[in-house]
Order: sequence, then C-alpha cells, then structure tokens
Amino acid sequence: MDTQNTTPFVDFQDVWLAYNEQLLRENHFAVEAIDLKVKKGEFIAIVGPSGCGKSTFMKLTTGLKMPSMGKIRIDGQPVTGPLKISGMAFQAPSLLPWRTTVDNVLLPLEIVEPYRSTFKSKKKEYEERARRLLQKVGLAGYEDKFPWQLSGGMQQRASICRALIHEPKMLLLDEPFGALDAFTREELWCILRDLWTEQRFNVILVTHDLRESVFLADTVYVMSKSPGRFVVKREIELPRPRELEVTYTKEFSDIVHELRGHIGAIRQGVAGAPATPLPQ
Repeated sequence: MDTQNTTPFVDFQDVWLAYNEQLLRENHFAVEAIDLKVKKGEFIAIVGPSGCGKSTFMKLTTGLKMPSMGKIRIDGQPVTGPLKISGMAFQAPSLLPWRTTVDNVLLPLEIVEPYRSTFKSKKKEYEERARRLLQKVGLAGYEDKFPWQLSGGMQQRASICRALIHEPKMLLLDEPFGALDAFTREELWCILRDLWTEQRFNVILVTHDLRESVFLADTVYVMSKSPGRFVVKREIELPRPRELEVTYTKEFSDIVHELRGHIGAIRQGVAGAPATPLPQ
C-alpha cells in the first residue's frame, strides 16, 4: 500500500485553541473541534462570516500558534513551530518599497534555509528563477521596477511569486485578492489556477468571495461563527481545467447559492441551519 497517497498532507485531529490561559480556563475558544484531512496536492478554500476564526486556523496551520488541545500534522510531521515548507500571501502585498520587484521576490531565499547559506554564491541562479516566475505571472518588463511603479494587481502578483520562490509544498492565502477590482481579481484567479495546475502544491485559501472559492478549490469548507468550527464540507466537482466561462453556468451558480445559504443561516444563528455536518 502506498502510504504517500493515503497519509493526509494536512491532518487536524480534534484541535481547539484558546488565545491565553485565562480564556482556556473560561472555556472561551477561538476555534474548536477541528477535524480536517487534506490530501497531498489538494486545493481547499475556507469561507465563513467575519470573525469566525479563519485567520486563526491559518496561524495553526503554519505553526505560528500551537493548539490548546488536539494534534496537527503537516506532511506527516507533527507541527511544533513555524513551518519552513509553506509560503504565504495576504490581502496587502506588503512589498518593501526600497527593493525592486525581483529583489522583493528573492527575499525568502535570503532568510529561509537551506537557501540562506547559499544565497550569495547562487544569487545569479536564484535571480533567474525569480525572473522566470515573474514572467509566468505576466510581470515581464517589470522585474526591475519598484512597488510604487506597479498597480495593486501587479503588486499582488509579485507577492504570490515571493510566496512561491522557495518552492514550498503548501501555499497559504489569506484574502489575497480582496482589495482588487473584479476584473483584476479574475485575472489572478487564472494565474493561481495555472501555477497550481503546473506544480500541484497544497493550497489553503481563506476568502469571503464564494465565486472565488468555487472557481479555484477542490473542496470548500464553511466555518461557523466564533468559536469557529467546520460545519460544511462541499466538494466542487466541476471539471478541470476550469475557464472563467464556467462561472456563468447554472451548475456553478447553484453551488455558490448553496454555500451562500449555509453562511446566511450561520449569520442569523438559525437553529437547525441547513449546514450538513462534516462526515466523520
């Protein structure tokens, strides 16, 4: 039996988190009872009302926060501290204004081992890798520009390149396209889709945009109001590769409306909401 294919890449076992000892004593949790198994190479999206614990879940997944109870394993290893195998991008691109685009993308290689110790000797090779990645996301000709010379969408493309430059096994995206206009956002969906299709790293996308989650993900999870827990698991069986045209089909709209119904019920605190509990 091939354990590589059967061992989940992300494995949360009954994970609870309280932000400090006093909240723990008071049984006041930010997230509770999270059981999650994600296959290697799977793209998942997490949606839910504001303040439900989506960002807390991300901190647990990256090892920036340790659970109060339960166990987390990533890539077969227990999480005991910040992970080196992940890349992250947030809503604000946070590029350093004094560095060119290519130098911003190279930043993780200057910081993260094993690249850090070879950065000076291999800088030319790493720079070529960064330039290739920037060209892939449509930033050819902008590699040597500064962030203030780029549009918001271009800065976010550079931010995604920076998250992927050290070839992580997992990409964590926290509302990465939330501040962009609709047209730019859809362009970036397609760029992310293509990078993932080519490299098949794991992706965890936190988003408020239900269309985004359905277009990009293999599986969408809906979180309840705080304390956050996963209350719906929806597998997206739309065939891949997905083109933007699929977003105008009835099948696509039906899934978006179904998810919207779950979130609407959660927001209103309806007893017996249509949320289907996660299968054990």
